[in-house]
Amino acid sequence: MTTYTKGLHELGNGAWAWLQPDGGFGLSNAGLITDGDECLLVDTLTNLPLTQEMLDGMRAQIPAARHIGTVLNTHAHPDHTAGNLLLQEAEIIASVEAAAEMLFIDGPDNPMKQMLQHWQRFGEAGQYMHEVMGRFGVHTTEQRMPTRTFDQTLTLSVGNKTVELIKVGPAHTRGDVVAYVPADRLVFTGDVLFHEVHPLLFPGGVDSWLAACDRILSWDVEQVVPGHGPLTDKRGVQGLKDYIAYFRTEARKRFDAGLPYEEAARDIALDAFGGWADEERILGNVHTFYVEFGATPRPLLEVMAESGRYRRLKLAGCARHGAHCPHPHD
Repeated sequence: MTTYTKGLHELGNGAWAWLQPDGGFGLSNAGLITDGDECLLVDTLTNLPLTQEMLDGMRAQIPAARHIGTVLNTHAHPDHTAGNLLLQEAEIIASVEAAAEMLFIDGPDNPMKQMLQHWQRFGEAGQYMHEVMGRFGVHTTEQRMPTRTFDQTLTLSVGNKTVELIKVGPAHTRGDVVAYVPADRLVFTGDVLFHEVHPLLFPGGVDSWLAACDRILSWDVEQVVPGHGPLTDKRGVQGLKDYIAYFRTEARKRFDAGLPYEEAARDIALDAFGGWADEERILGNVHTFYVEFGATPRPLLEVMAESGRYRRLKLAGCARHGAHCPHPHD
C-alpha cells in the first residue's frame, strides 16, 4: 500500500489520489479519474489555497488535469466542496440531498458557520471548533453549488472508462455518494470511510452507514480511497464496521450500568483503535449510541464542549486525568 504522505499518489490505469495526513479535521482526501484527455475530479478541499495546491500538483504531472470538466462532490461538508470556486468552467455533480445540504451549510442559518466565524461567543464549544478548524478559514468565501444533481445512481463516461456514482447515504451525511470504477477495481468513498481516523457518527445514520459499508464490500474492489486517512482496501471498510460494532457494544454496557455518556466515553478502552486521529470524537460517537439506546439527546454545544475538553486533556497527557496521570493507558 502507498506510503501515507501528503500529495499525489498514482493508483494505476489513469487514477490518482490526493492525500492529506493525518486525515483529521479539515484534512480530507480527493481523487482524479482519467482516460485520455478526459478526467473526473472527486472532491475539492477545505479552502482555496489547499485546493489550488492540489490542482497545481495534479496539473504538473497529469496532462488531462489541465482541463477539468467535471467535479463530483461526494457530500456537502466544506472539506470536500470549498474549492469548487476554483473550477468555474466545470460541471459540479452531487446527489440531490447533498446539494440541499450545501445550500444550508452556506446559508446564514447554519449554526456551525456562525460558530466558526464568531467562535468567541460559543464558549468551550466555539473554542474547540476554532482549535480544530480555525486555521482553514472555512466559510470565509462564497460557495459554488452543484450544477447537476441525481437521485440514486448516475453513470458517467470518462473517456472509455465507466464510473458509477452511487448514493449510499444517509451515512456520514444524508447525501453521501461513492464513485466506483469497476474496470479499475477502485472506489472513492468520500466520508463513508474514515480509515485510521475516528469517524463522525450521527444519530439515525449508523445502520444505513453499515449497510453502505456492506455494499462496498460486495463489490470487486482492490483499492479504496477514503475521505480521510491513508489508502486502503476492503480491510479498511471492515475496520470501520469493526469500530462501530466495538464502540456500540461498549457504550451499551455503560448505558445499561447508568453511566453518563461523557463518563462512558472516557471509560472505554481504545484497544485496536488507539492512535487513530481525532480521538475526541469518541464523545460524540458514544452520545450517538446513547441516543440510539433511548437517551435524551444532549445539546450539540454541550457535546462539542466535552469533546474539546477531552482533546485538550489528551494533548496535555491523558484525556481521563490530565498531564499528571499516574496510570499508563492508551
